[in-house]
Amino acid sequence: MAGKGPHCSFVLLAEFDIDSGAQLTYQFPQPLGTDEGLLANLMLPDGAERHLEDWTIFFLNQTPFNTIAPVLALETELSDNQSSREDGRPELLYVLNLVRTKHDKSVRRGAVVKAMAICTRHPFIQIFKPVLLLALDDYFANPSQECLARLFDAINSMDISAAPALTRYEKLIMRASERKDIFAEKFSTNAPPLPPKLAHKTTSSNGSHSSEDGVLVGSIRARSTTAASDPNPTHPSTPSDSSFSLGGSAVWVNDDSVIIDGQVGVAIGAGPGSVGGASVSGSSVLTSRGRRSTDASSNSSHAHSGGAIPTSSDPHLRSGISKDTHFFQTNIAYKGHTLPIKLPLATFPEEVGEYSLIQLIQTFSTPLITVSGPLHPHLHTNGSLTHPIIILFNALITGKRILFLGHNIPAGQVANYVLSACALGSGCGAILRGFIERAFPYAGLAGGEDWVSTPAYIAGVTNPIFETSAAWDILMDIGTARVVVHKDIHSSFPPTTAPPALVNQVMARPLKAENSVASEDDIQRIATRDGKEGAQKGEFAAKPDNLDNMFIEDLISAITSHFGETLVRMRFTEYVARFVRLASRYEEVAAGTTKLGYSSAPFVDGSLGKGIVFPDEAVALKELATNASRIEGWRRSKSYQYSVQDSQKYRATAPIQGFDVLYQLSRLRLVKSLPDAEVELIVRSIAENLRTYEQVVEILAYMPPHAGGLQPLSFCLFHQQESIREATVDIFNELRQYPVGVIFLQALNHFQRYAYVRQAHARESRVKDLSHGLAPPPHLVSRTPSNRSEVSLGGM
Repeated sequence: MAGKGPHCSFVLLAEFDIDSGAQLTYQFPQPLGTDEGLLANLMLPDGAERHLEDWTIFFLNQTPFNTIAPVLALETELSDNQSSREDGRPELLYVLNLVRTKHDKSVRRGAVVKAMAICTRHPFIQIFKPVLLLALDDYFANPSQECLARLFDAINSMDISAAPALTRYEKLIMRASERKDIFAEKFSTNAPPLPPKLAHKTTSSNGSHSSEDGVLVGSIRARSTTAASDPNPTHPSTPSDSSFSLGGSAVWVNDDSVIIDGQVGVAIGAGPGSVGGASVSGSSVLTSRGRRSTDASSNSSHAHSGGAIPTSSDPHLRSGISKDTHFFQTNIAYKGHTLPIKLPLATFPEEVGEYSLIQLIQTFSTPLITVSGPLHPHLHTNGSLTHPIIILFNALITGKRILFLGHNIPAGQVANYVLSACALGSGCGAILRGFIERAFPYAGLAGGEDWVSTPAYIAGVTNPIFETSAAWDILMDIGTARVVVHKDIHSSFPPTTAPPALVNQVMARPLKAENSVASEDDIQRIATRDGKEGAQKGEFAAKPDNLDNMFIEDLISAITSHFGETLVRMRFTEYVARFVRLASRYEEVAAGTTKLGYSSAPFVDGSLGKGIVFPDEAVALKELATNASRIEGWRRSKSYQYSVQDSQKYRATAPIQGFDVLYQLSRLRLVKSLPDAEVELIVRSIAENLRTYEQVVEILAYMPPHAGGLQPLSFCLFHQQESIREATVDIFNELRQYPVGVIFLQALNHFQRYAYVRQAHARESRVKDLSHGLAPPPHLVSRTPSNRSEVSLGGM
């Protein structure tokens, strides 16, 4: 996380002069070596005097015009870091700018307008807002370069050396989880190192969601022989903790405890259900606070109630641990003020600042929204019924020039829409990339000839004069919720034709079945579209049950039901990931091979399948035909080239090798009736490839909580074949070795958890009996229902 180089590379100060306009007053610690007029105009956007305060964002090192060339190398790390991108270009610098207007009748204009900006290599620029506010106040009171120097030193003194560096899969798990103690074990900075598996066994209680009392690490105590049964007498009895030595009680009753060499320690996160310690015989005895919940509601922050947990007296309190482990707690000291900083740990480079997909969707989903201009197959994948957000997504991935216009709207708000669009196209940074490097969150007339000439730019402007130019393809008007496709879109981007191989495969079979969306005439129109201006509404098969339309309707419904930003982001991550897999299948049909990961193959002759999962082949061909044009457009973009590189990298470095993990889990989750042989091979392959922490994290990253978590695997605990049940127990036993796995197991409902603990306990008992030469008692033999219908009835 710490990386190389300073947190702040430069501090800039700009002022508006009534005679000479925007002026760059200071550049600290040295001049950037780029156009000062451009910097000043970016820091003082059009209409800044109409707003008392505004935040703007822009980037440096994007184009030759805004690439910096400092005269001196400030630090070795900075100079080394200036050429870290793959193509050898200097890395992007993110600029957070605060502009403020103070009315003063004593000056000629009646107001004083000043702006201060910091240039950083961190995409989470929002963390610097508090200190930038203080610094600009300081400058208004005492204008001098000393203010810039104090700000520069304060930011660079921020200590994030202890912040955990998460892998890509760990970030995916963290951002999908609402647990505030996820990966809490990674904050262990003072504890001595533990063996690999044991080092990951610290986890926290579900009750720690609502705890505001800090994070505890308790002393180790002797293992208690108390049975870990549910205190609620209406529930079935559970295997005793003393006999089930693998820590099953942590899964069964949500008792989050550390198991180290046969001993149990206090959970990380002092919620009800976590415990305080009292010393007995040199060790700390754990006493429970509150009831241990065993039902499905135990994941809720309201599932427990209990007293406060003392923190100040605990000698094992870890410094730097946040009440919410999605963030790393640090601080910035500025002029006697200590400002708390919450550093987000699951941010990808394509996510800059505090963007909001909910705001973007709501703005361009109003009933009064209008979409005008010609239809284009790259953009209108559902004809005239294509939703504006889908039009925006299609424009992003196919490399169109996108302009966000916000007349009389603060430049900072316009910039947020641009950043949201970049996150939208990239799958919130987790799937695709290449959007931020061509994004201009705030762009003005100064330097316009540079950013306008950038291919596939994504820009935010406040001056309506840009609407009259011919240098854009899609106009998104924030104020009026208009979406305009440029009248010359067809001459700028001639429509591409679907490959004959795809058309022949589609035409070889009828697609007018009940579940089919496209018709043969629709496919023929895709194949014969000639790219003239005449690609109008009649040439597009607009379907009300289009998958994209249903996706957007689901999102709008979720937003209306007050689901948060996290869910919306995760849904878009899945949407973009599926699009890439669909493009991979398309490449196979069109060219016979794919560069985007696994080629498609069904389960056959004892070999696992791979690729994208469809309900049936008719739906597959229909969806390929519907998406053919935008996939062709994407394959000609820089984003596609990056995706090919990333796909090869991920496959080469993935912890689980040899089979398509996501395909197997999707089969378990989506397909109604799977052959027993395929189910057995899936669970056995997963069980045999869960040997390391990295492999566990990868498998969990593909099973986010909002998609059911471990439920697809948990159903295998009730399969009629014993080999499948045994392999599933093997998987869950391995997951239970790590705190993140325990969290996922605890998210299962009461019935699923009991089935697992019962079967794992029975197996352990059988092993113990066999080791002593005894036959296992009949009541310890796992008696799983013989078929799924019996399971369903038993779970009612």
